[in-house]
Parts: sequence; C-alpha cells; structure tokens
Amino acid sequence: MKNTKRIAAITMARNDEFFLSRWVEYYGREIGVKNLYIILDGTDQNAPKNAKDANVIKLPHTTMSRAAGDKYRIGKISELAGDLFKKYDIVIGCDSDEFLIVDPKTKKTLSEYLSCIENKTSVSGIGMDVGQNMKCEKKLDITKPMLAQREYALLSTRYTKPVVLFKPATWGSGFHHVRGHNFHIDNNLYLFHFGAVDMEMLITKATNRGSDWVNHLRRRGNGTINAATQKRAHDETRIKIARVMQRVFRPIYAIGKPGMLRIKWVVKIPTRFKKSGI
Repeated sequence: MKNTKRIAAITMARNDEFFLSRWVEYYGREIGVKNLYIILDGTDQNAPKNAKDANVIKLPHTTMSRAAGDKYRIGKISELAGDLFKKYDIVIGCDSDEFLIVDPKTKKTLSEYLSCIENKTSVSGIGMDVGQNMKCEKKLDITKPMLAQREYALLSTRYTKPVVLFKPATWGSGFHHVRGHNFHIDNNLYLFHFGAVDMEMLITKATNRGSDWVNHLRRRGNGTINAATQKRAHDETRIKIARVMQRVFRPIYAIGKPGMLRIKWVVKIPTRFKKSGI
C-alpha cells in the first residue's frame, strides 16, 4: 500500500448478505475494511460478520418503484461520496455484486493502479457480466470463489460503469454514468458483475417476487445465462475490440453512455483473473 492514495469504497444493499460479504472481503483486502462504507437499506438489516471494522449506515426502508428507488439510492451514495472527498483522494461506488479488478498483467494492486491515474473525473472498467453456462457448469458452491467455478462472461455495456471518482461528482442511477462528464474506459480495469452467476440463486430470489417471476425464469431463462449457455465463447481479443467500440459508439437515447451497436459477444474469462479470489 506504499505511495498509494487514500481510497474509499461505497455500496448500498438490502437482503444481500451473500454478495455483500464477498464485497467486503474483496475491497477490504484491496483498500482496507476501515475504508469501506456500507449503506443498509432498512434499520432491520445487518452487516455481514466480516464488516465489523467497516463504516455501516442504516437508513429506514421505504417501498418505492424501481426507478424511484434507483434515484433515491444513487442520491444517497453520491452525497456520501462528496463528503468522503474531504479525507479521501479516490472513491469507488458500485453494487455489492460488482467487483473492479485491475488486470493481473500490470502486477499492481487495485490501490496502486488507481493511484497512478491522473487528470480524470472518473474511469470505467470494461463490463464483464458473468453468467452460468447451464450445459457445463454446476450449481455454485458458495464456500468457494465464484471465478473458480465460472468460465464465461457477456461483454456488456450495461456494466461498463464509471465506478471510480477522482473528484466530487454525481452518479446517475445504477452508477451507469456521471452527470455532466464523459466516461473513460481504462485499458486495464474490468468490472465483473455476478448477478447472473447462478440460476438457482436467481430462482430463489424470484420466489420473493411471486410465482410469475419464477415461472418466467424457468420458461425463458435469464438473458446473461442464456447467452453464456448458447453463444460461442470468444477469446480475449474480443474484449479489446469491445473496449474500442464502447469508446467510439453511443446509443442515441443515451449519448453519455457506451454502446456496442447491440452486438452481444460472450468471452471466456482469462484464467489469470481466477487469482483474484472472488
């Protein structure tokens, strides 16, 4: 951690101990648990056991529509990030199932790598949406690292997010953009999203939303899982091409976000990332 800048990480969660505990484990290892800030949506919520040295904030839960809830959450997180810049140089903000990893080829830790970036308001990692291949991958063993059990990811503009701030700014809903600023996709940063890492996990989560959601998943599957299962998996050359495309193209309806002309490529996750322990 020598010669590194002061870095904090924020997330907000509700009923999400599985991913939140792994979020604490990973970012705690990279920047120190005492520099983690967890906003719990609900005074009834508890932080995972490994978060005892983290900064935990409990807010009363209010039932909202998805859009309203997204705006509320990102508003709270952006407000906290602004305050944290009084004592930190860099702030990472992401969902609890998202992990920013620096390419092991750099031989640098995440804190070392981010500390070398200059003259940016924010940076993005290329979005890697990890999905279970139903043809060859078993149910997730929750006692083992996820990347040790999953081989495929959908290259997703949805998860190419500017999750790193170098100065106070306001994130848009879901961290998908920074208001008033362009995004910069770094060559060595990857944002791994694990929301579709296991079909049974998705079905269990869907049961809380009603039988219609469960039936939909069983009948139509999940988009990321379907892609990981059915599409041909490319090597990491496609990652490099996708990074260039996302820098160049913009969807007409969201000029401040990356685009890929609706192309959906599945790639085999390079084995070097398995050492991340996630």
